Amino acid sequence: MKIHEKYIKRCIEIAKNGLGTTAPNPMVGCVIVHENKIIGEGFTSSYGGSHAEVNAIQSVSNKTLLEKATLYVTLEPCSHYGKTPPCSDLIIKKKIPNVVIGTIDTHSKVAGEGIKKLEAAGCNVIVGILEDACKEHHKRFFTFHNKKRPYVILKWAETSDGFIAPKTKSEQRPVWITNSYSRQLVHKWRAEEQAILVGTNTVMEDNPSLTVRSWTGKNPIRIVLDRNNKLPKKLAVFNDDAMTICLSEKEVDFDKHLAKNICEYLHNEDIQSVIIEGGSKTLQTFIDENIWDEARVFRGQNMFKSGIKAPVLSTTPDTEHKILDDTLKTYFNTKS
Repeated sequence: MKIHEKYIKRCIEIAKNGLGTTAPNPMVGCVIVHENKIIGEGFTSSYGGSHAEVNAIQSVSNKTLLEKATLYVTLEPCSHYGKTPPCSDLIIKKKIPNVVIGTIDTHSKVAGEGIKKLEAAGCNVIVGILEDACKEHHKRFFTFHNKKRPYVILKWAETSDGFIAPKTKSEQRPVWITNSYSRQLVHKWRAEEQAILVGTNTVMEDNPSLTVRSWTGKNPIRIVLDRNNKLPKKLAVFNDDAMTICLSEKEVDFDKHLAKNICEYLHNEDIQSVIIEGGSKTLQTFIDENIWDEARVFRGQNMFKSGIKAPVLSTTPDTEHKILDDTLKTYFNTKS
């Protein structure tokens, strides 16, 4: 069984190459092995492209070996037609006799049907290898389909005395709390998620671009809360660098269950993951409604002495490490 874990671990590694580009499809990894040698690898292409199994099979130079090979994959092969034909059909067509799967796909269009199809065709199927690791890897996809909402990441930076922003400032731009390395990491995170969300005050006070300027990758969809449609269109979030969705009272109810209403809207828009970047009131709304999965909190060395208080999380961090003089604390919500 250890040999299976070795190759599923490799599947997870290569699957991460699709981070930020595959949604709403899951970022799957696939490895094909013949006589303890990897003969093919693949991960999910950008949305609309080939799935991991297709890419792995195409990468095998000697296709005759497929009839004696084992296919490893992080997630159950699909059994339905979408943008591409079912991967389970291709596996059967290529007569691959052994299939090892990390975890079942809980999406209602699959949900074990891929496994049934493979077994009916005579494939030897093993399920549940490094299952917890595969579920963690596919957390965005599973949250979207099982909880009917995006995977929610809270992110903010606070001063050493607990403020997220000064009370007043001279320019319409952010007042940096963290160092340039921390800020570059935030841009990397943006490239990994499908959307980024901020409140009206953040847009008005900071005029942020909400793009990946300090990283190579796809800009996230910008979600802006604008209850009364008062934001001027000259602001940076309305430029052509990325798509922007404004949520006003026409789209969501701001008076009760705002976080839940936002997530329902994003789910209907097929948005699988979102970073909530502020401000403090918006972040606290998601915390108070307990609709979040991760929180990534930077603490800088500077002090404001007064200003806008940072959100409050009533839990201890799961991890904590230094980025030069900054501290990054990460929280995982197991009760959301």
